[in-house]
Amino acid sequence: MTAHPAGEAVLARRAAIRLGVQAAALAALLVVVLTAAAGLILIHAQRTQVSAQLDSAIAHADDVEDPPSGTFLVLRTANGAVHETPGLPAGVADRAALADAAGGGSPPAVERNVGEIQYEISTMRRPDGVTVQAILDLTANHAERNRLLGAMLAIGLAGLLVSGVAGTWLGHRAMTPLSAALALQRRFVADAGHELRTPLTLLGTRAQLLRRRLRRDPTSDQRLLDEIEGVVGDSRRLTAILEDLLLAADPLAERPREPVDLVALCRAVLAAAQAEAGNGGEITLHLDAPGSVSTLGSEAALGRAVTALVDNAVRHARRAVRVEIRADDGHAVVEVRDDGDGVDPTQVPRLFDRFATAARPIGTGRRPYGLGLALVAEIAAAHEGRVDLVSAAGDGGAVFRLTLPGAPVPVPRNL
Repeated sequence: MTAHPAGEAVLARRAAIRLGVQAAALAALLVVVLTAAAGLILIHAQRTQVSAQLDSAIAHADDVEDPPSGTFLVLRTANGAVHETPGLPAGVADRAALADAAGGGSPPAVERNVGEIQYEISTMRRPDGVTVQAILDLTANHAERNRLLGAMLAIGLAGLLVSGVAGTWLGHRAMTPLSAALALQRRFVADAGHELRTPLTLLGTRAQLLRRRLRRDPTSDQRLLDEIEGVVGDSRRLTAILEDLLLAADPLAERPREPVDLVALCRAVLAAAQAEAGNGGEITLHLDAPGSVSTLGSEAALGRAVTALVDNAVRHARRAVRVEIRADDGHAVVEVRDDGDGVDPTQVPRLFDRFATAARPIGTGRRPYGLGLALVAEIAAAHEGRVDLVSAAGDGGAVFRLTLPGAPVPVPRNL
């Protein structure tokens, strides 16, 4: 398996499109906000202008024959005679407001719809004793407002289109160097994996042949047979890890989502770690687990995560490493505990960051951590889980907890 040849280009194109869509969405939001604000300002300005027109018409009205354009007048003289501008539509004049103003009241300006036309009506009694009602046809005002709002909307839509295209283009330009760097990195992983596959296959084949010969030899030492079995198992696990790394190098590949028995997986990891545990001293490995606890994901990737936690615990334990597996409220939990010196408190905030290893403080006995825990965190996140440091220091050593979504118990299989 090798990385998809066009994977980086596809990812870069998708990222550029996402940036373009986000830019267009931001532009759309700005268009809506600005158009709404401009509409409110325009409406307020028009209402102010209409009020000024009506007040001016009332103040300067000598008769009803020649009112300003779009305006109708109704005059009531001191003796009660009422005069209207010829052509005033029926039902538009506000007789009640006219009588109220003539009696000394101050009726407010009102809007009235007659048919499909809206009118603004203002009524006032002048100092000369004449009551004037000015009626303005708002058709021209509404047409002007709609024209301006339509122009703003058209400009906003054009800006929306331009921002989307520009965002996509700029996103593509920004992603091109990153895409090239990722392509180089993935090609290196793919090439290295391809080169390692052949010697690993040969190693496994030779180990199996040696195991077959030792089994046929009646004088073979059982301990040697057990070691050869371990070499065969390790070669299989290395091959699975290599395949998982090659799969991770392909940006378009889907990671396997199959049931994984964590109890069987941890038992195999501890069996593989037994050699190292006995090499540096008498460190005992314990497994506390129920019959079966399972999750969904990649068996090889989860094996890498548990191996990293166990390897870290073995390297820093004094006498024992304990792995506990349990089901907890729909989750599968793996806790790895050692009886070492714990974790340097200064390293806790960056414990799961890549290349955050610090030198071991002189005289403290506290231990540093490197890339392994960062890989565990990435694998846990890829499986919709997490890894946490539960206990950092003290006589109990360090406790790391790997929490994963639970799953039905899988059919037993050989690891």
